Amino acid sequence: MAQGTGSINSDYKDWEWSADAGERARLLQSPSVETVPKSGESQGNGLGATSALGAVFIVVNAALGAGLLNFPAAFSMAGGVAVGITLQMCMLIFIIGGLVILAYCSQASNERTYQEVVWAVCGKVPGVLCEVAIAVYTFGTCIAFLIIIGDQEDKIIAALVTEPGEAESSRWYTDRKFTISITAFLLILPLSIPKEIGFQKYASSLSVIGTWYVTAVIIIKYIWPDKELVPVEIPTSPSTWTAVFNAVPTICFGFQCHVSSVPVFNSMKQPEVKTWGAVVTAAMVIALFVYTGTGVCGFLTFGAGVEQDVLLSYPSNDIPVALARAFIILCVLTSYPILHFCGRAVLEGLWLRYTGVTVEEDVVRERRRRLLQTISWFLLTLLLALFIPDIGKVISVIGGLAACFIFIFPGLCLIQAKLSEIQETRAISWWAQVSYGVFMVTLGAFIFGQTTANAIFVDLTA
Repeated sequence: MAQGTGSINSDYKDWEWSADAGERARLLQSPSVETVPKSGESQGNGLGATSALGAVFIVVNAALGAGLLNFPAAFSMAGGVAVGITLQMCMLIFIIGGLVILAYCSQASNERTYQEVVWAVCGKVPGVLCEVAIAVYTFGTCIAFLIIIGDQEDKIIAALVTEPGEAESSRWYTDRKFTISITAFLLILPLSIPKEIGFQKYASSLSVIGTWYVTAVIIIKYIWPDKELVPVEIPTSPSTWTAVFNAVPTICFGFQCHVSSVPVFNSMKQPEVKTWGAVVTAAMVIALFVYTGTGVCGFLTFGAGVEQDVLLSYPSNDIPVALARAFIILCVLTSYPILHFCGRAVLEGLWLRYTGVTVEEDVVRERRRRLLQTISWFLLTLLLALFIPDIGKVISVIGGLAACFIFIFPGLCLIQAKLSEIQETRAISWWAQVSYGVFMVTLGAFIFGQTTANAIFVDLTA
């Protein structure tokens, strides 16, 4: 994008509420990248250490996750393979465009995290809304992770302890609520309390291995299906034209890596928008192949009867699938603390802004507040996960929020960035970019409104 001479919210008084931005930017940095100081604080050349190839890997890792379990059901809701792939391809254009816009605005504003870019470019109100959206999104994703743990543990326990002809819930220690609770208290809560979470770098590699293995198992099971598998009905068109939009939350949830993309861009050896465009295009194409392979093969294996979590459609005693379930549980166990850490950092930043207290002045009370925030967050997500057993209902809600990060906030940033440019004449490219930003905001608002309304009036009240 052509950069005109100008400034973005150059009057610091418009956004001086973010005086503690540097500390919160450090808190929200991805552990997979190296923190880069701002130009005014940099020493030497101030460049990051991540190569373009490394950035591709990090973005792919940020995009891929447990959301791929829901893609076969999304293809079923969309009305078949052709519609599902077409919908993904259309959305991918805007997903990549949003990532490029965020890099452009990060350079223009000299900010290093998603929410700080929104703060600097769009002002206080959109900045606060962005931080609240991140907190709600990470909270909802933590609920989804706990539900996934319960789903996989149900199948593993059924294969290990259930006798032939015996009801799966006949023993108290196999009850879903008990297994989720004991796993959460013994493993997730201790990992969520520390102030720093350096183990994230190991979780990244584990998540990539797990998601690729799950995809490979689903594809192999489609090519060489079990003999016991009976033919199923395969929808080839959506039941109604509005049914197509039911697949949108899953796609948004799956491809949403925008919040973590800004630190990745600033960690690159050559943080240039053109290079970044190639990086995110390659990363999204890789993610597209993984999600499409999982969605198509899982959908064609089970048809309209596929579960919201595709692994639940396979028998409990299938060993390769059982290993896939174990991988997913391990990924989620390490991913929950990461998402909670990001949400907690946003809440901490909002608290410091409203109280006007700096990080240095608040060191004494930080530990007590962190414990209170962590325990409250943990108990609320656990309680909701125990009584919302369907991951599809959670994704239908947080998928709408993911659309805000993909469409609305990048669109607003692009509009404001172009309006801030000082130019004697407005070129055609300037008008085209502003129009593109307006279209992204409009599309994102439609997706958010439609999916949220559908989640409230159909999924959550069903």
